[in-house]
Amino acid sequence: MAVCKLCHTNVKYSGNTTNLRTHLQRHHPDKVMLTEELKKLRPRRDPKQTVLDSDGGCSHKFPSTSPRLQKITESIAYFICQDLRPYSVVENIGFRRMVNAMEPRYPVPTRQHLTKVCVPRLYAQTKAHVKASLGKAERVALTCDGWTLRTTEAYVTITAHFINEEWELVTYVLQTRDMPESHTGHNLAEHLRKALAEWEITEKDPVIVTDNGSNMIIAAEEAAFTLHVKCYAHTLHLSAQRALKITAVARLLGRVRRIVNFFRRSTTANHMLKEKQRLRQLPEHKLMTDVVTRWNSAHDMLERFLEQQPAICAALLSREVRKTEKDLCTLTESDVTTAEEVVSAMKSTKEATQYMSKEKTPTPSVIAPLQDTLINGLKPIEGESAVIKEMKAAMSGDLQKRYIDLKATLHACSAMDPRFKSLPFLTENQRQEVYDGLIAEAQDQPMPSELSLWSVVEEGTGKCNGSADDEGMASEEETVDDGVRFKEGESSQGQHPPPRNPKPSCPLAALLGGERYGGGAQPKTNTQENQAKEQMTRAEDPLVWWKEH
Repeated sequence: MAVCKLCHTNVKYSGNTTNLRTHLQRHHPDKVMLTEELKKLRPRRDPKQTVLDSDGGCSHKFPSTSPRLQKITESIAYFICQDLRPYSVVENIGFRRMVNAMEPRYPVPTRQHLTKVCVPRLYAQTKAHVKASLGKAERVALTCDGWTLRTTEAYVTITAHFINEEWELVTYVLQTRDMPESHTGHNLAEHLRKALAEWEITEKDPVIVTDNGSNMIIAAEEAAFTLHVKCYAHTLHLSAQRALKITAVARLLGRVRRIVNFFRRSTTANHMLKEKQRLRQLPEHKLMTDVVTRWNSAHDMLERFLEQQPAICAALLSREVRKTEKDLCTLTESDVTTAEEVVSAMKSTKEATQYMSKEKTPTPSVIAPLQDTLINGLKPIEGESAVIKEMKAAMSGDLQKRYIDLKATLHACSAMDPRFKSLPFLTENQRQEVYDGLIAEAQDQPMPSELSLWSVVEEGTGKCNGSADDEGMASEEETVDDGVRFKEGESSQGQHPPPRNPKPSCPLAALLGGERYGGGAQPKTNTQENQAKEQMTRAEDPLVWWKEH
């Protein structure tokens, strides 16, 4: 029962307001009319006005057709795809609170909406854009690699690379798809053919870069690629693995690996190592372990071990560590010496691997000069230990048998690179043969009559430089630096560009040195200024040079 506040009459109440409203209309009609008039006089709320709930939320949300809502939803989908975030991020409390703080009127989409609507729509838009870009490219290069998750799920990734009209290297990951069937050469070839057809690049005469696996070699042959280049970083990996499998080196790596794994799994030893690092004022770096699929991880493990050797030795000799591990001993003096020699001998190979793993600039033109430099650097030196000589012999023997069938192509790539166009790693006859081949190929290409790649008419003279040793290639009579030409015997006074602050040396300049490799001909005087310019030339992107010339 309910009690009326006006007449104090008991009114039957059964969970709804029907009886209460009827009582008011029968016995207190004047009150009902007054309430209706007050409602009419109350100002109406603007439907666009934001009303906040008691918890700070917004009761008035964007409609589904709002451009603002659609823009934010597209941004969230892009964030998930670009940063490889899980769909469940939209359900996280912190994420929803952040979105609410930035835009209280935005309703956060569900996982299902992102999975079934937003991401497929974004994929379709991106795919259309990539197809349009590929359609404008004259030639396309592909990279293909197979890999396996820890959950034993196998995938194959295909990436496309091409140079656009602005002489910029453009890279698109076309697809990463599961491939549960065996990764045989035949199955991979079928996978590649389907990808070429799907992305409409079969007519682009594509070339492909893969690792040195036999299945990839068979796949490239069956898919009928005109050119197949083996990844040079993987080639260096195979070469380094041969050196690391030498008995003395493998035994050394095993000892270091055992010590490193002990410190990584023992909390007591790890705490003691940190104390010894602070006591000896060493960098508080963690010890590193090697990974089979990346040879340079073995180099990093040895390098970090040598850096922390005083702290490691002191920690192993401490009473707290000896209680739990009595049989573990540090390296002997001969082991430390061997480790130092191995790190020094493998340094160039590590730097070459890191440089060839770059993604921003094309690298085929670097293979031939880098191969020549590494092989020359692996020649035995008098006074070296037997272990280092055996390592160098193993690496040199492996490198020398690589790229034999691609020498002509790689030499042509180096000749087209302004950093290596003098081809100092070849004999005079070999160099001239490369130049002649490029000239013949250029003459077969359709070009406007007023332009010629290999014949440049000097302004005001009418002289035509058709020789490979003139502007197209390395000149013995002139040196080109930053677009300024100085002929032999001509003074550079008043014409030299203003001095610039020297840039830091790039890894490629450190690998190749300053005596044999430079941008064009070697200067007559090996001054400090000329050496700095040569390093800057090698550090530049060759596509930038071609864009300006």
